[in-house]
Amino acid sequence: MTAKPLLTALLPLVSDLSRELPEGERYRRLLEAMRALLPCDAAALLRLDGEWLVPLAVDGLSTDTLGRRFKVSEHPRFEALLSRPEPTRFPSDSTLPDPYDGLVDGHGDHLEVHDCMGCPLFIDERPWGLLTLDALDPERFEPIELDALQAFASLAAATVNAAERIERLANRAEDEHQRAEVYRQASGQQSREMIGQSKAHKRLVEEINLVGGSDLTVLITGETGVGKELVAQAIHAASPRADKPIISLNCAALPDTLVESELFGHVRGAFTGALNDRRGKFELANGGTLFLDEVGELSLVVQAKLLRVLQSGQLQRLGSDKEHQVDVRLIAATNRDLAEEVRSGRYRADFYHRLSVYPLLVPALRDRGRDVLLLSGYFLEQNRSRMGLNSLRLSSDAQAALLAYNWPGNVRELEHLIGRSALKALGNSRERPKILSLSAADLDLPHTPLEPPPAPVSNDPTPAVEVFGDLRQATENYQRQLITACLERHQNNWASAARELGLDRANLGRMAKRLGMK
Repeated sequence: MTAKPLLTALLPLVSDLSRELPEGERYRRLLEAMRALLPCDAAALLRLDGEWLVPLAVDGLSTDTLGRRFKVSEHPRFEALLSRPEPTRFPSDSTLPDPYDGLVDGHGDHLEVHDCMGCPLFIDERPWGLLTLDALDPERFEPIELDALQAFASLAAATVNAAERIERLANRAEDEHQRAEVYRQASGQQSREMIGQSKAHKRLVEEINLVGGSDLTVLITGETGVGKELVAQAIHAASPRADKPIISLNCAALPDTLVESELFGHVRGAFTGALNDRRGKFELANGGTLFLDEVGELSLVVQAKLLRVLQSGQLQRLGSDKEHQVDVRLIAATNRDLAEEVRSGRYRADFYHRLSVYPLLVPALRDRGRDVLLLSGYFLEQNRSRMGLNSLRLSSDAQAALLAYNWPGNVRELEHLIGRSALKALGNSRERPKILSLSAADLDLPHTPLEPPPAPVSNDPTPAVEVFGDLRQATENYQRQLITACLERHQNNWASAARELGLDRANLGRMAKRLGMK
C-alpha cells in the first residue's frame, strides 16, 4: 500500500482529534476510515474491560453485537490478538472459532473460510482494546501490508485517548470508575452495565449523572422489570459515595417485624431468636447508599419510624434505647403510584414527600426502540457462554418479532425469553450446531405489537370503534375510546377505571399519556 491512500484515510481522523464530537460518532468515523483504507465486510472496535471485550462501534455486523460482552478466555481469536503487540492475520483455514460467527450482516452461515485480522490498541503502553476486520473473501487481505494496519492502530489509539480525555473533562469525574471498581472488587460483585442507545435511555443516563453527584433522596418509579435496581446502582456509582457500600433491601420480601430488624438492627434478647446484637441495613450503609426496593409495600408503622431516621439521621436498634448516628443516602424504588396511595390513605404523605425529593421514571422497554436488540445481544452472549455454544444469534424474523412486541414484563421478560428460547432451540436440534439461530417461532411471541385489553363487562354500551390507518393507529384509537368510555362510567376516577381494565393505575396513566390523553 502506498503512502498516499494511507495519508488520505488518516487525515480526517487527525482533523477530528481537535474537534468535540460525540463518542459514538467519533468511533463510527474511525471504522469508516479503516474500511476505506482496508476494505472488508465487517469491522469492530472493542474496549478491554477486565476479562471482557465490550464492542463500542461495529460496521457490517448485526445490531445486537453492540450489546454483547465477549469473555476473552472463551474466544481464542481474541486471546491471540491480545497476546501480541503487533497486528495478526489468521490463516483462512484457521480452526479457531470466530466470535462473529452468524453476526456478519447478510451472512448467517458459519464462517468456515474467510479472511480475518486484527490489532491490539495500547494507551499509555497498556492494552486498551482491539480493532478487528473480517472479509468473506479468504484472500481479501492478501495484498495488505500489516504495517498499514499498525499505523492505523496507532492513530486509532490516539483517537480513543482523545475521546476519553474529552469525556472526562466534560463530566469532571475522572476517578469515578476507579472508586466504583474498588468497591466492586471488595464486595465480590460483578459490575453491571446499563445498555442502550435510544433517546429515552440517554435521557435516563443524563438524569442519573445529574442527580448522582448530589445527596438528594431519589424515588425510582417504573413498571415491573425495567431495571430499577440497576438504575439505583448507577446513581450510587455516579456519586461521591461510590467507594462506599450500597446496601439493598427488598421491602416486600419480609414481614413488618423483620423489616424493622433488617433496617435498624437489634440487640440480644429483643425478640425470640435474637441471640446476638446485630447491625441493620442503615448502619451497614453508613457513609454509603441504602437502596429500598418495593418501598410501596412498607406498612404505615414502618414508614413513621423510617421518617424519623431520614429527618434526624438517628436510629435505635430494636430492644435498645441507645441512639446511633448514620450518614446514609437513600434511594427507593416502586412500581406503585404512591401519590394515589397517599390519596387513598394507604401511605403517609410526609413520608412520600421525603422519598420523592428527586423522582426518576425508568422508561418501559417498548419506549426504547431498537434498544431491545442491544439488550438481546447481551443476553444472547450470556446464554452462549452458559450453554457452551460457538455462536448464538437471532434470525431477521426474530429481530422483527422482538421489535414488534409490547414487552409488558420489560427487560426481565426479555432476559427470561432469550434464555428459555435458546434452551428450547438447542433441545430441538438433532445434533449440536456450530451456530444456533433463534427464529421468531423459537421466541413464540404474539404477532401484534399490543393486544387491546378485553372490553369490560357493563350494562352501558361500549361505543363503536372506528378503524382507520395501519395496525398501530387502529390499536391506539381503540385504546383511546375504550379508556374514555371507562373513565366516563367512573366519573373520571382513574383508579376505578384501572381496576375495571385490569391495569395498574400507574400503567394506565402512562398509557393515557402516550396516547395523548393527559
